Order: sequence, then structure tokens, then C-alpha cells
Amino acid sequence: MGVYTAINDPSQYFQTALYTGNGSNGHAITFNGNSNLQPDWLWGKERSQGGNNNSFDTNRGLDKRLTQDQVDAENTDATTVTAMNTDGFTLGSSNNINENGVTTVAWCWKANGGTTSSLGVGSITSTVQANTTAGFSIISYTGNGVNGATIGHGLGVVPKAIFVKDRSTNESWQVFHGARTNPEQKYIELDNNGTGGTEASRWSNTAPTTAIINLGSGNSVNRSSSNYIAYCFAEKQGYSHFGQYKGNNNSDGPFIYTGFKPAWVMIKRVDSTGNWYIYDTERNGASGPNTNQAHKILYANDSSGEVVNTDRGIDMIAHGFKIRNTLGDVNADDGTYLTFAFASSPFVSSAGVPTTAR
Repeated sequence: MGVYTAINDPSQYFQTALYTGNGSNGHAITFNGNSNLQPDWLWGKERSQGGNNNSFDTNRGLDKRLTQDQVDAENTDATTVTAMNTDGFTLGSSNNINENGVTTVAWCWKANGGTTSSLGVGSITSTVQANTTAGFSIISYTGNGVNGATIGHGLGVVPKAIFVKDRSTNESWQVFHGARTNPEQKYIELDNNGTGGTEASRWSNTAPTTAIINLGSGNSVNRSSSNYIAYCFAEKQGYSHFGQYKGNNNSDGPFIYTGFKPAWVMIKRVDSTGNWYIYDTERNGASGPNTNQAHKILYANDSSGEVVNTDRGIDMIAHGFKIRNTLGDVNADDGTYLTFAFASSPFVSSAGVPTTAR
């Protein structure tokens, strides 16, 4: 019988950093958790006032900025994130996520330390850095406009969640979620509150495999000569979970089993419009990050600041999370919701020992 998890310390691969901007070049942010996490994807967002969701990664280079809440093409910005460090990151003087006096959050994932390789396993050669232990890869590729084109992802197992953005032109972020029925036929868009749809032009009606992601001919994922970035996740027991649940419109809401205590949860309604809700345990209420309830919300698709409301909270517990509100975006009666979650600690360690009691 195999071990429960290969990741006893999830903070080696994902961490949330909270800080206050100072507007100065060289502002170094150090993680509170594992000091060996050098980020490869940084998602930053101002909390105490409105501001874009900002995306930087080590495939494209830190001077290349994308915004999750906008369709805008990539822009060159050498003054926001200037370095990825072995225990955090360094900011430049830009107001994007370092405005003086503004509280800010950065969610950070580790891939392969910025070291990429060229994968020719698909019909389009991709540039990939993969972390097979954590089930995360960053993929750069150039579209060819051909339906049924494929790119390698480097994970060695089937991915469960994929985020794709056209870097060259204004196009919405495309999201694949493997927990859906016939997921290869469906898409949602990260930059808006819509329901997405069913269309072969995204994934060519073909599910990803252990080696490749299938692409349609749609401009949002495969425009000829456009450059793309894809963030690709496989589900790893005790560390990551990508699921689906039905709402009940009750404050005693659904429980979603993840197999770990979550550090970060994102929820999206897909049977009706709804914002992309992001919760994390670092931004909790007055009881601090050890409280079960997370009720400080940021939206992936919106540039507004943090919403603080205990009536919108969820409980983060040892083996999953429980909805504690009746918001339509999170818990409408018979509403359908997709979830994306990463761990603060596994429910059971690799030695078979329970790690949390909450």
C-alpha cells in the first residue's frame, strides 16, 4: 500500500505572503513558512484598495506582466517584480503590488526554479518547467491555428486544471477543469463572471493525457503565431484538489473533502454568473491565521479591493472546507460550483500519522 501523500510540508510548493507596500525599489518580501520556496508563478493583488490581479512567472521573465481580471495582452514592466529569491521575492517601485501604505497579498507556486526544457511530444513544441512532485508546470508555446494541435505539459500524469492566456493579443483567460462532466467540451474564463460555455475551439473535444494538452483552433488558445502561457496542475493527494459541488442555500452549507487543511481556495459558479471567490488562511479575521473561518475575499476577475464579511465565510478544517454562507456566488440552492484548493497541511502524513485536529 502506498503512502498517503508525498508532500508532508505543502509550504515547499505553495505559500501566501502578506505585506504592506512601501513604493521603493528593492522591497524584499520573505515568506513566513518554508524558507526554501523560490516562486515560479507569483499572483499579486492589492487588498486595502482596488487594483488588478497581477501575474508574473519565470518562464516569460519577470519583466512580463499579465492581469487575470483583464483580457489585455502582456506588457513589459521591469519595475513590479525584480527577483525571485530562495525565501521570497523582491519588488520594484511600481504601484502595481508595491504601493506605499497599501496592504497586499501574493500567492506563490514553485515549479522548477526557472529552469525550462523544450518538449517536442506534441505537434507544437512547448517550453516547460515542471514540478512533478507538486503536479505543477508552466508552459510557453506559440499557436499554429490548427484544430487538434497538441502541446506537452511535462507532468507525467493527467492535469486537472489548466489556465491559458494569449500573451500577444487581447483575449480572455481560458480555464479547463477536469472535475466537470465531459470537461474537454467546456471552458470558463478567469477574467469575467460568466458561465463559460461548450465549444470545441478550446480543447478540440479531446481530454488531456499524461503527456499532452489538446488545443482547438480558437484564437484564445491557439491563434497562429500568437504566444501563450499555460499554468497546468495535476491533483496530488494531500496537497491539491480540484473539485465540484452543489449548493444548498443554507448557512450549514456543503462540505468539500480535499484530504488536507486548505491554505487557499478559489470557487467559481458555472450554472449561472458568479465572481471567482478567493479565500486563504493567511487573510483571516481577528483570530489570526489559525482560526478555522476564512471570510476575507478577493475576486480573481475583478480589480476591487478585499471584501471582509463573516456572512461570506467558509470553514477551513483538517480534511477540507465547509461553506458557511448563502451567497449565490458560492451557495445557491442546486447551484454548481468548481473548486481549486491547495494545502497548508495534509490530513495524514507520509508516515500515516494525522497531522491536524481541527
